[in-house]
Amino acid sequence: MSKTIEKMKYYIPFNEQEEKDKQFFIDCEKKEQILTRENELCHLTSSAIILNKNWDKMLCIYHNLYKSWVFTGGHADGDDDMLYVAKKEAEEETSLKNFKVISEEPIAIDSLPVLGHVKRGKYVPSHIHLNYTFLFEADEKELIKIKPDENSEVAWIPLDEFLDKTNEEWMKKVFVKVLEKIKTMKN
Repeated sequence: MSKTIEKMKYYIPFNEQEEKDKQFFIDCEKKEQILTRENELCHLTSSAIILNKNWDKMLCIYHNLYKSWVFTGGHADGDDDMLYVAKKEAEEETSLKNFKVISEEPIAIDSLPVLGHVKRGKYVPSHIHLNYTFLFEADEKELIKIKPDENSEVAWIPLDEFLDKTNEEWMKKVFVKVLEKIKTMKN
């Protein structure tokens, strides 16, 4: 069992969705290796929510594949440290270098459906991302730039405008949950 899934046993779900997803993560681990994309059914991913110092803006990318504003994230690709994966993906996708971890534990977990698509000339079948989301803070004055093979824009978006900027209906449910959690953490 991966150390990530071992730690999942201690994760306290925020709501019924997270209770069900927690069990789904554990069940997937029993079936197949979930640390790599070689498992085409489900595999681990990690996301980073990066807030500015006032916690009123979030650093987001306009994702080329999903054609929507999202927070940064990516595949574990064999790494069993989801916090490290979230940090690495945030750096790669925004060029941000200086940010601090708000919590070393995930603030959310989600099983996220991914529709079949073509990536780098190869078809990727529909599958599930077993996603961990971590919270970070950064200075919005630091230089940011796009990663052309993954995103076409990087911007600090006011939290109260974010839901209007994303067009992935399924993900809006995830975003609403995460934004609610951020509000409780700020208070």
